[in-house]
Amino acid sequence: MPEGDTVLRTAKRLDTALAGQVLTRFDLRVPRFATVDLTGRTVLGVASRGKHLLTRVEGGLTLHSHLRMDGAWHLYAPGERWRGGPSHQIRAVLGTAERTAVGYRLPVLEVLRTEDEERVTGRLGPDLLGPDWDPEVAERHLLAAPGRPLGAALLDQRNLAGIGNVFMCELCFLARVTPWLPVGELPRPALTRLVGAAAQLLEANRDRPTRITTGPTAAFPRGRTREKLYVYGRGGRPCLRCGTPVRRTEQNNRPVYWCPGCQTGPAP
Repeated sequence: MPEGDTVLRTAKRLDTALAGQVLTRFDLRVPRFATVDLTGRTVLGVASRGKHLLTRVEGGLTLHSHLRMDGAWHLYAPGERWRGGPSHQIRAVLGTAERTAVGYRLPVLEVLRTEDEERVTGRLGPDLLGPDWDPEVAERHLLAAPGRPLGAALLDQRNLAGIGNVFMCELCFLARVTPWLPVGELPRPALTRLVGAAAQLLEANRDRPTRITTGPTAAFPRGRTREKLYVYGRGGRPCLRCGTPVRRTEQNNRPVYWCPGCQTGPAP
């Protein structure tokens, strides 16, 4: 599931492959921008902001994309078979003499003026992996609605940018509270630690393809198999800390996992 760490890695890969290269093919398979052709222009660079990808092109234009739940960009060498999915899932093709970037299942895809990027990123909170990261600002944003459930507040990109469902579940587990605990009921020192842990987790995962939240020094009871995640994706299996079966529910079409033994607070 693409979250801030995944999007940053994607931006780096696209930037390495495309920056400084002239586009020999530009194909957007969405009705609104199907006639836009940037062939012949140079790609200036690719950057991420939270979960947003910004591919900047010569002439003051930006291709804005968002991966949401299962979007992806794949890179291919000339003549290499495209394997990211069936052709009807392709939404964008950016080709150069050396590499071709193919965007699959992209729910958000648009061309805008680079000077207007703030239109899509201006409302984002501080980026956990960006130069604007400020934990104090993130805390203030979270506390602005003290009655809001913690999980929903963490997922709101206007509070802090980069957290998705996986990190939300794992952070609530590390804080030992359920995702439905009102933010204002979490003691301020605990909230400060949670925001710090969010930055540490995304930073630790920014350069590795397999997401790990348990860490190299995590202590598991004897006999418990080391896992990469504490609760996410482990519904019905024993908690790595206490052995209680991890629970799973659906919320806004997203799976939510928590341990009723380790995490206190309201739950469905």
